[in-house]
Amino acid sequence: MRKLLVIMTICCFVMLSFLPSTFAEKDKEKSAHPKAEKVAKYPVPSSVKNIAKENTYPNPTQDMPRLQPSELTDKLLESTKVKIENPDLIRMLNESTINSTPFALGYRAVIYLGQWPLNYESSETAPNWEYQKINTNYYDNRGGNQPYQIHYVQEAQKLIRGGLTTKIPNSEDVKKMMLLKAMEKTNLPLAFETVIGQGTKNEQIYNIPPKRLGYLYGFAPAVNEKGKVTYGEVYLMLKGSKKVIVIKNVTSQGVGAWIPIQDHVSFSFAAAERPR
Repeated sequence: MRKLLVIMTICCFVMLSFLPSTFAEKDKEKSAHPKAEKVAKYPVPSSVKNIAKENTYPNPTQDMPRLQPSELTDKLLESTKVKIENPDLIRMLNESTINSTPFALGYRAVIYLGQWPLNYESSETAPNWEYQKINTNYYDNRGGNQPYQIHYVQEAQKLIRGGLTTKIPNSEDVKKMMLLKAMEKTNLPLAFETVIGQGTKNEQIYNIPPKRLGYLYGFAPAVNEKGKVTYGEVYLMLKGSKKVIVIKNVTSQGVGAWIPIQDHVSFSFAAAERPR
C-alpha cells in the first residue's frame, strides 16, 4: 500500500512539473499572436482617383514619423499622469541632458518649460470626398449624332489649403498632432496643403450622349478631423538625483480641422440638355 502511495506521489510531482512549461508555452503563443487592433477603415469611392503619377506638380511626401523618446525623456514622461504626445516638446526633452551627481543631496530646482499643447484626443474623423471644386471639363454635343468621349484635364493649377476651424494657442503644434492622428486612423496621404498641377490628366473616359452637354467636375477631397486638445504648464523638477515632470493648470479645448487628401481627385459627371 505504501509503495503504491509513493508511486502515486511521484506521478503527481511529474505531472505538476510539466504545468509551468505548459502555461509558459500558452503565454508564448498569446504574446506571439496578439489580438489585432481594430483599425478604422475609410474605403475610397470608385469616383476618387489617385493622380500622384499624373500630377504635373510634384507634391512633397508628408512624412510625419512618431518621434521616439530617449531613455531620459521616457522616464520623464512616465513621471506624470498627463499624457504628453507633442512631438516638439518630446524633441526638446530628447535634446536635454541632466547629469546626476552623488553630492546632490538636498539639491532642489524647478525649471519652467512653458505652456504647451500636451496631447490631442480624436473624437471624429470623416472624409468629405467633394471638399473643394478644382476643375470643370465641358463639351457641347448637342449638335452631334453619336456619343462624344471626354476625360479629365486640369485647366489651371490649383492650391488646396486646409487648416484649423477655430483659433487656438500653439496652432502649429496642434496641427501636427491632429495630422498624425488623422493619418493613423485613415491611412490616407494627408497634408494641410496640396497642389494639383495644370495639365494633370486621368484617362477615365466619360461618354456624352448626342443632343447633350457634358460636364466633368473635379473635386479635391479632404478629411474633417475633430477632437480635444489638452494644454498645461510644464515644469521640470530636480530634487537630489530625482528628475520628474510636473504639469500644472491643465485645460482642455475642442478643436476641428480640414486636412486635404494629397494627390487625389473626386470626379462627378453630368449630361444635360441645357447649360448649367
